[in-house]
Amino acid sequence: PTMAHSKALLVLENFIGGKFVPCSSYIDSYNPSTGDVYCRVPDSGKEEVEAAVKAAKDAFPVWSSKSPLERSQILNKLADLIEHDLEAFAQAESKDQGKTITFARTVDIPRAVHNFRFFASSILHHVTECTEMPTMGCVHYTSRAPVGVAGLISPWNLPLYLLTWKIAPAIACGNTVVAKPSEMTSVTAWMMCKLLEKAGVPPGVVNVVFGTGPKAGEALVCHPDVPLLSFTGSTLTAQRITEKSAPHCKRLSLELGGKNPAIIFDDADLSQCIPTTVRSSFANQGEICLCTSRIFVQRGIYSEFLKRFVAEAKKWKTGNPSDPTTDVGALISKEHLEKVRNYVKKAQAEGARVLCGEGVDPLALPPGNQKGYFMLPTVIAEVKDESCCMQEEIFGPVTCVVAFDTEEEVIRRANGVKYGLAATVWSSNVGRVHRVAHRLQSGLVWTNCWLVRDLNLPFGGMKASGIGREGARDSYEFFTEVKTITIKH
Repeated sequence: PTMAHSKALLVLENFIGGKFVPCSSYIDSYNPSTGDVYCRVPDSGKEEVEAAVKAAKDAFPVWSSKSPLERSQILNKLADLIEHDLEAFAQAESKDQGKTITFARTVDIPRAVHNFRFFASSILHHVTECTEMPTMGCVHYTSRAPVGVAGLISPWNLPLYLLTWKIAPAIACGNTVVAKPSEMTSVTAWMMCKLLEKAGVPPGVVNVVFGTGPKAGEALVCHPDVPLLSFTGSTLTAQRITEKSAPHCKRLSLELGGKNPAIIFDDADLSQCIPTTVRSSFANQGEICLCTSRIFVQRGIYSEFLKRFVAEAKKWKTGNPSDPTTDVGALISKEHLEKVRNYVKKAQAEGARVLCGEGVDPLALPPGNQKGYFMLPTVIAEVKDESCCMQEEIFGPVTCVVAFDTEEEVIRRANGVKYGLAATVWSSNVGRVHRVAHRLQSGLVWTNCWLVRDLNLPFGGMKASGIGREGARDSYEFFTEVKTITIKH
């Protein structure tokens, strides 16, 4: 072990069959705002996944035979317990992920609580179908049943938020789960495990195995007794999951990246549009799959927009995540920061203009954060559509602003990437808003707003942004198996 381990570090353990189980080897997890090792995460593999799947299989008969109401009450209890510890969860999420304490407090943890409450309620309101065939003397009806053990793999950008968004519908529907959070952000998942017994979740219903994608993730994906896989992360990893799971014919839900456009017409209300677009570009350090990374501005307002947008972006304060006045925290890792910086360098090499942020403005950090992975909100103008900065997901506090002339042209350009997750349209012309929304290849279109969410509605992307949808009905359909029954009378 390195020197850092002489200090007492937090050591996480896998949660299998209702018990914490130590692991034979561990991975270092860093505090992104200081660059120091902050905790040790189990480096699980086949053996641990095997034990977790067995525990989940054993727990399935009892859990799946509980009534929706019984499961609902348990989910609500778990929501209450997380909410009771909201501050501790927020502190841990901020420290582990690098996000600001304000974001963790107001977005991540409240949403994790809401995920359990929402599915605790929605599970009580699903109905099955019935049709009659009088001429044949038959009646048909459908019934839905839980599928079995669900494998859930969640990313590092919104750790507890995205993990609970998978666990809640999976167990609400009567499945049991083996979850693998990102090895870079495992602490809040481990904290949640400590509350499961108190909430009344029977042992084996929720198992959490910590570790890397290639080791723990792969073992889960390839396990023959895991018929369902829900994954949020990169398109590259999703391709591997698809290939590895294909021989087993597993059911997949894949929520992948985005290269999300904001289209700003010359009749947009800039007093609303500019602060919202700054937020949609830089919230959570730009590490949200829904963040805006390509801003198309109609030529008539282009220079005014740019001037005001850059001025607003420069007001965002980058620094210590635990300072409540900070707007931009640390990026997840040293490697990720390097990757994001390289995109900015490439844009400059191609002749684009960096108007603020990386390499342009000085970054002043508090003494304790000098070694952290920080980057200023960065705005790039005059980027060509075919540049990697306009085609690839950067996943950092970087956004590109370009001009357009006509509606027809901007739709073509907005659709000219491999992704299709989210888009925003800014205009006060109702007809135009509908026309453009219909033609964008995007699973979500927000107009004159951003990230207004209702968990009832389908969430997910087109093209390389994924397969399937999540939301009340869509999650229910994914996590249950439907059966058609025909009775002749």
